[in-house]
Amino acid sequence: MRLLVTGGCGFIGSNFIYHILDSYPDDVVVNLDKLTYAGNLANMERAQAEHGGTRYHFARGDIANFEFVSYLIKQYAIDAVVNFAAESHVDRSIADCSPFLQTNVLGAQSLLEASRRAGVGRFVQVSTDEVYGTLGPEGKFTEETPLAPNSPYSASKAAADLFVRAYVETYGYPALITRCSNNYGPYQFPEKLIPLMYLRASVDKPLPVYGDGKNVRDWIYVADHCLGVDLALRRGRPGAIYNFGGNAEMPNIKVVETMLSILDKPKNLISFVTDRPGHDRRYAMDYSLAAKELGFAPRYDFTRGIRETVAWYQANADWLRGVQDGSYLEFMEKWYGGRL
Repeated sequence: MRLLVTGGCGFIGSNFIYHILDSYPDDVVVNLDKLTYAGNLANMERAQAEHGGTRYHFARGDIANFEFVSYLIKQYAIDAVVNFAAESHVDRSIADCSPFLQTNVLGAQSLLEASRRAGVGRFVQVSTDEVYGTLGPEGKFTEETPLAPNSPYSASKAAADLFVRAYVETYGYPALITRCSNNYGPYQFPEKLIPLMYLRASVDKPLPVYGDGKNVRDWIYVADHCLGVDLALRRGRPGAIYNFGGNAEMPNIKVVETMLSILDKPKNLISFVTDRPGHDRRYAMDYSLAAKELGFAPRYDFTRGIRETVAWYQANADWLRGVQDGSYLEFMEKWYGGRL
């Protein structure tokens, strides 16, 4: 299979490319990435060294550039597209939602149209559980849960999902959608909870926790998510939606405390800060459809996954130093209003 993977220099996209290259010796991957602040060429050093110019190709560009996407699809005779490209940080979407509209909505539609016109036989839109909104203390999101996004980020992802549905219904295009719970693991950019907590705890800085810390998320190790997307790509029904979760539902404060325990750091580093607007209280994913139709099941429990994640950060200090030089530091300090 010849795959166009968008956003492949980001966190989940880079892990997915390694999953494909390591699992399918005949597959070819073209990685299209705009290289915004969270896209890091260093994530793909091994792919370039081992497969560059043969099974792995990199192209810098914007998924909203219809002509360039069309060129890549034709140039590399693409069989399938997997769209990871997205602005994904909720806090940034609250500060300025315009990049989220450009990439997550207009970019997804451009990619869909280029793929449809070229006759690409498979299209996977990688979405998020956040499109469902928030849950009460009981129950889980299913694929039938109505969309109720509560942040500009989740609204942009929901809009892209609806465009996918429209392309399936209007044109009969063989696209499908995957939605996952919170990812963690290697290469995650340090604006997200787990890597941010690791970085700050490592140098004994306060750890900012929103509100009372009791917002609940279902955590999935990134390798399990990549497996799910791969299964959907190869086995999923056109027009279907598949949820993926990690069986690791817990409040944010417990995640932070677990990291402090692994790092042997005191709990008094935790600093509760004013909750962000529209902060969903609880997510939990029912992935029984993916289990039934795709054979999906998470392989990592949270204890194993978080320890492997911390070990990866500890073993990759050069990578961390590289991303710390980025604009996220300035943004995070500004976002928290100097309270830390």
